[in-house]
Amino acid sequence: MSPQGRLIVVSNRVNLPSGDGEESVGGLAMALAAALKAYSGLWFGWSGRTTETFTGDLHTETVGGVTAATIDLEEVDLDEYYNGYANKTLWPLFHYRIDLAAFDRAFDKGYTRVNRRFAATLAPLIRPDDVIWVHDYHLIPLAKELRALGVKNRIGFFLHIPWPAHQVMINLPRHRQLVEAMFDYDLAGFQTAEHQQAFEEYVLNEADGEVLRPGCLKGFGRVLETGAFSIGIDAEDFARMTHSSRARRMRNLMTAATVFRHLIVGVDRLDYSKGLEERFLGFEHFLAQNPDLRREVLMLQIAPVSRESVEAYQEIRGRLDALSGRINGEYSDVDWAPFRYVNKNYRRDELAGIYGAARVGLVTPLRDGMNLVAKEFVAAQDPEDPGVLVLSRFAGAARQMGDALLVNPNSPEEVADALKRAIHMEKPERIRRWEALYDGVQREDVTAWRDAFVAALTAEPHTARPAMAG
Repeated sequence: MSPQGRLIVVSNRVNLPSGDGEESVGGLAMALAAALKAYSGLWFGWSGRTTETFTGDLHTETVGGVTAATIDLEEVDLDEYYNGYANKTLWPLFHYRIDLAAFDRAFDKGYTRVNRRFAATLAPLIRPDDVIWVHDYHLIPLAKELRALGVKNRIGFFLHIPWPAHQVMINLPRHRQLVEAMFDYDLAGFQTAEHQQAFEEYVLNEADGEVLRPGCLKGFGRVLETGAFSIGIDAEDFARMTHSSRARRMRNLMTAATVFRHLIVGVDRLDYSKGLEERFLGFEHFLAQNPDLRREVLMLQIAPVSRESVEAYQEIRGRLDALSGRINGEYSDVDWAPFRYVNKNYRRDELAGIYGAARVGLVTPLRDGMNLVAKEFVAAQDPEDPGVLVLSRFAGAARQMGDALLVNPNSPEEVADALKRAIHMEKPERIRRWEALYDGVQREDVTAWRDAFVAALTAEPHTARPAMAG
């Protein structure tokens, strides 16, 4: 980057972390804040508030060395752009749940309108030497809208969720227009090489595109650099957090609650992509197949509720409530229960303590861009007596974390077998696996992700070489 240029980060929501561990589950906000601390710049996005009439008025604040500029949206924007196109159309489609995707022209119009409003409000803030980094599926058309306003700066886009296969993507009405808007960016980044290849496949098949060279696509009459950049966590900071008073208190609490038992922990936002139903069924199968181990385990699933206004999320919550009740009803006794299912947020330092007390981290999404919970679990372990990570092979993190026990989350038998293996695993093997995993989490951390993407974005046009591949 130019010494005079700023880094402007744009995302749907702006959540400035306080830095004291109070933040709850959610890796994007922490990763973006860490990225911005290293560069002078700005974080731009929606405030999370609604207003009767859109004004474009900016709210600015600085927290923890990060400056944010936010705008309020109208209620109709929230319904059509956020709850509508982003969460009822793109999110399920990109996670291969075509059956849950809603295709409504009003959603499409709201999505275009809000991206245009973002661009119109952001454009006057941009200086000639600034570099703009746009994040996630909410804002795919933002570069197109900025270019229409005359913005010529380098603009990069990073997709935090999977890019779907070609045959899945073409289910989206006006899919061609959405993908064509990607070519207004200078660089499009994906979590893994698999997602990058899926994007390339679409361009080759639907836009008569061609690969000019690895990481450089031609389509729609334009050229776009692409790359795989696997997001990480601030591993050393999270490891340090395990020694905080709150983390120690939570670890002691969980250790006392599971005395003579092994703790299995899952932490996920309540979402159908996280494989929670399949995970519950896998644990139920484990209990059914291993009666001698029933009293030796306790599974804790933390699943903060999200997107409650979206019907699919209301339905999955009902199904999970029923499943958890069935498991405890079948396998509990008067003096113990095998399962705890909690719908509330916990601070990151408290989660660090919970992870540290666990014998098994159970991370089994049906499809996930990366999954930072897996990396946080590893960072929170005691090097002398670490727990075991059981990880879905469909999480982007699986490509980096081969020393976890990789499973197909759709198979209750595989999940149950992995739980049994993790519980019986001897300490030398647990330490060996953990050391390999933690080495990777440290090397491929948030700083490496940030630096690789910004370096590729700020390289001379048509010479960018993404330095990290998932």
